[in-house]
Amino acid sequence: MPRVLIAGCGYVGAATADLFHAAKWNVEGWTRSKESAEGLAEKPYGVRAVDISHRNEVPSATGEFDVVIQCASSGGGGVEGYRRVYFSGVQNLLGALHPRIFIFSSSTSVYAQVGGEWVDEEGTAEPGHEAGRILREAEELVKQAGGVVARVAGIYGPGRSALLRKLLAGEARIEGDGGRVLNQVHRDDVAGALFFLATLPNEKPGSVFNVADDQPMTQRECYEWLAARLDRALPEATENAGPRRRGASSKRVSNRKLRRLGWVPRFPTFREGMEMSVLPAFPALGP
Repeated sequence: MPRVLIAGCGYVGAATADLFHAAKWNVEGWTRSKESAEGLAEKPYGVRAVDISHRNEVPSATGEFDVVIQCASSGGGGVEGYRRVYFSGVQNLLGALHPRIFIFSSSTSVYAQVGGEWVDEEGTAEPGHEAGRILREAEELVKQAGGVVARVAGIYGPGRSALLRKLLAGEARIEGDGGRVLNQVHRDDVAGALFFLATLPNEKPGSVFNVADDQPMTQRECYEWLAARLDRALPEATENAGPRRRGASSKRVSNRKLRRLGWVPRFPTFREGMEMSVLPAFPALGP
């Protein structure tokens, strides 16, 4: 039975671990805190507390894994949190484990384009913000080790949508004319993509893949659809959106490379994902 480690068994990681378990893999999940691990005690696979940002913790929890997937979150720890979890975390995992396949969950925020143009994995990825530069450094470590990088778009899914949450809380604002392009992907499609990459018949060492849905949308298009769907007022416009942790960009991220290999998203558009998976169960919407 093949063995997989999910280093970062959180919102995306737990959904990914569930897929591997359903496929009869031997699954182990790691999460940063004991409390988080205890919250997953009902899972049919083992989850334990291992902080991958600490070099001395990772070797004490090692085993033989066919696949290691690093999809840990920085937990809002700012730039230093990014460096600990992403760069040091990757460094520690690669230094202690030697799986056949290593997959790193990065971000499409490494593309800094601002003109709304389409970008693919061959395009320039030179982020101007420190968080993005740390992600790129971690990506290079993974590629040099023959691993695979998955650049993931903005994640939404059951119980989670930044756009919806802000609209319901009255905190949403449309920036300028609302033309900034947003790239999103449903959590279950991220999990499916990570499983797909881990089980490719032909390995792609050192490769990069974008994980995004089929149809990027402008910020205005997203809020117009949500406001109409929920019979809410359209958010006000503002000229100053404030700083972003991963910088401001506007580009359309292509998923064509991954689709050509056979990956098919269950929710190819934001509208479909919201209608089928998020809105029916979003807590703030009530029964």
